[in-house]
Amino acid sequence: MKNEEYEVLHTEGSRPVKMWTRGVPVEEAAKKQLRNTATLPFIYKHIAVMPDVHLGKGSTIGSVIPTLGAVIPAAVGVDIGCGMMAAKTTLTASDLPDNLGPLRSAIERAIPHGMSPKTRGHRGRDEGSWQTPPSVVDAAWLQLKDEFDAICLKTPKLKNTNNYRHLGTLGSGNHFVEVCLDEQGSVWFMLHSGSRGVGNAIGTHFIELAKQDMRTHFINLPDQDLAYLAEGTQHYDDYVEAVGWAQRFARNNREVMMQNLIAAVRTVIHKPFQTHVEAVNCHHNYVQKEHHFGKDVLITRKGAVSARAGELGIIPGSMGAKSFIVRGKGNADSFHSCSHGAGRTMSRTEAKRRFSLDDQIRATEGVECRKDENVIDEIPMAYKDIDAVMLAQRELVDVVHILKQVVCVKG
Repeated sequence: MKNEEYEVLHTEGSRPVKMWTRGVPVEEAAKKQLRNTATLPFIYKHIAVMPDVHLGKGSTIGSVIPTLGAVIPAAVGVDIGCGMMAAKTTLTASDLPDNLGPLRSAIERAIPHGMSPKTRGHRGRDEGSWQTPPSVVDAAWLQLKDEFDAICLKTPKLKNTNNYRHLGTLGSGNHFVEVCLDEQGSVWFMLHSGSRGVGNAIGTHFIELAKQDMRTHFINLPDQDLAYLAEGTQHYDDYVEAVGWAQRFARNNREVMMQNLIAAVRTVIHKPFQTHVEAVNCHHNYVQKEHHFGKDVLITRKGAVSARAGELGIIPGSMGAKSFIVRGKGNADSFHSCSHGAGRTMSRTEAKRRFSLDDQIRATEGVECRKDENVIDEIPMAYKDIDAVMLAQRELVDVVHILKQVVCVKG
């Protein structure tokens, strides 16, 4: 019987791949990547694919991978715990200044963003890190430090990463801080970031260890990025500990940024206001133990958000497009998941080749944001149509709020 809700990729000798992609494009390379993942013997039941699916490094972005007895570090990726935070305030559109430039500047001063070029000639501090971390960073780091020290005893090279000085910082790429308006004219603050330099180092280290394990045990895989760590091994235990810590770092990172964002806004808007009237803080690149179809399994969400019944999540559109606060429906076949955004339709290089600065300026009209050649790769036309993406997952989530950004800060 044909399911109207999702499509199924069948490959002989592998688990099914259930795809919530009706009405949205899916590239053949992504389908091949999904088929390869589905051949692994420890995949549980099936792989679930969200409508923002696209080819990724290591594993397909927009996929939910349930496993029994093993974990694939490259499926989680190197931006461990990357995710979104949003907070509704008591401010309304009429409280915002006519000129939003000073508000953007205040946010840019309050939250380190971007990164220094990775060149041999670059010396000194990464411009996207704190020179002198404020007290709010110190307080958040205290909650993380002891476990990090224990992890560093097992993997000493992690001590020399950007850890403490990256807490409360944005990063670059598609990470952003936004001021948005919902359908009622209420002001929301929203941001997107993960576990920064230290998470990247943890991910990279264990991806390499997994590949070494495959070579040691002569395990051949359709793609070396599917290298896994088997439960019961020291590498597996160490990874589960380190990835759990990186996910907590990522959540704290967003909370610290939100505190500094709110403080920055108060320096420009002097009217008293409350925040966190409604608030959401959710990962979309992570792994955790969950209970599905009668078993405790590891669920890896690579560019997907948890959408249990009644659970709030965030699905951002691209720069200049709308975003959604959603409520999960607890769809069992999706392993209680939904998409994490619109999903790219082309690489960053292709976007820069195809679009001009004039295109970028037109696409972000009405948004106070950077309009220069370094952000052309984030142009809305490089992403899928967010309305089509939302329609394809109508059985996974209900829309609670629609947000339109008015200020956007990017690294």
